[in-house]
Amino acid sequence: MRQFRGVVRGVDGFTRDRGGNFAVLFGAAASVLALGVGFAVNISQLYNARSSLQGVVDAAVTSTARDLTLGVIKDADATKTVQAFLDANSVAGIMQANRVVLDKLTVNRTANTVQADAHVDVGLFFPIFSTGDMRRVNASTTALYSDKQVEVAMMLDITGSMAGQKIKDLRTAASNAVDSFLDGQNASRARVRVAIVPYANSVNTGSLAASTVFVETKASERKQAPGNGDPKYVAVSTRPDSCATERKGAYRYSDAGPDVSMVNRDLYLSDFARDSHTRACPLAAIQPLTTDASALNNVIKDLEASGGTAGHIGVQWAWYMLSENWGSVMKASARPAKMDPKKVAKYVILMTDGEFNLSYFDANGPDQVYNAAGKVQTRTAATTLCAAMRDQGIEIFTIGFALTETNAKSTLQSCASPDTGISKHFYQAADGTELNQAFQDIVRNIGKLTIAK
Repeated sequence: MRQFRGVVRGVDGFTRDRGGNFAVLFGAAASVLALGVGFAVNISQLYNARSSLQGVVDAAVTSTARDLTLGVIKDADATKTVQAFLDANSVAGIMQANRVVLDKLTVNRTANTVQADAHVDVGLFFPIFSTGDMRRVNASTTALYSDKQVEVAMMLDITGSMAGQKIKDLRTAASNAVDSFLDGQNASRARVRVAIVPYANSVNTGSLAASTVFVETKASERKQAPGNGDPKYVAVSTRPDSCATERKGAYRYSDAGPDVSMVNRDLYLSDFARDSHTRACPLAAIQPLTTDASALNNVIKDLEASGGTAGHIGVQWAWYMLSENWGSVMKASARPAKMDPKKVAKYVILMTDGEFNLSYFDANGPDQVYNAAGKVQTRTAATTLCAAMRDQGIEIFTIGFALTETNAKSTLQSCASPDTGISKHFYQAADGTELNQAFQDIVRNIGKLTIAK
């Protein structure tokens, strides 16, 4: 019995001595806690590394796809370009000292895709269970590129209501758009060309006038103009200017070339301009398609506000700048490409600050050319031309600048192509900052659409 009581006393003593027990339990718990913290740190480390690697690979492939699209590099240069981007980020980028390795780069010329597979070996902060102190993180991404030719015609409102700050804002926004469209292109393999069509009372056709514009000299000539090769057409040796108004007759809403029917310079234009104390046609002439940013910016620099809003005349000439039917009167470098959705993408940007309110084809005298309330015929002519362009596959973006008239907004909305999941087509800008942003958004949207379609 004494032995049993001794055993009991020993057990009781052990249970009362809690200090040693706690130390053992605390040590075990601390070890588990340390493992948990280390595991969590490693998971976070690997997650951040994977996220950073994916970002670097995405950026490298996207940038390379853009360079392929713009013609800055050739297909054979793609691997070198991606590798250079990855190397830069391995040294000084977000991956820092973790070297990014390009495992594979595939340029699919059929699908027009660039795919990169890469990895980085990450040194773990807390190696666990003798599993090693390195972990491999992988990333893969694919981007589309395009070899389409891109043609953009920008129709710019330089009417009297654009005077002051508005015309300055337009010069800035249009120039920035030109630079964004053409920046970074390989001059010998340029893919993007831009045309500019300033408009007000009419359009100044510049050097194209002699082969495209029929000057009406009497009332009997206010009808469909002959073709530029028609024996009945005699070029006016004392041509007053390079102005063009609407095309009349059966080809009013057509992009048939000037060899079929020229565009009229309406008989009433000069009288209307004199009576309204405005320019017959803009100081700035149209600039056909070009890759020369300086030439385009020189036109923009000459934009001056004067005259009424003959928007349909601007729409008409923006179409002609993209029509292969008009190539015969242009220099080889400015000739529009044949419409082929697989090889070329054509876009028009129509910009105005107000309601279309001026037309000649429906007037019986210079006093009927302008209507301050806005002419239904002018708006109808514009939307009819827009519909014809869209039917040909030309995509139309529109920008309303500080619009106040309901009809102006509805006209631009009717002219614009339908919105898609990746692009909207009608923009409203309240000031110069928003006007510039609208143009830049369109530049980016055209880039996305060119690849996606």
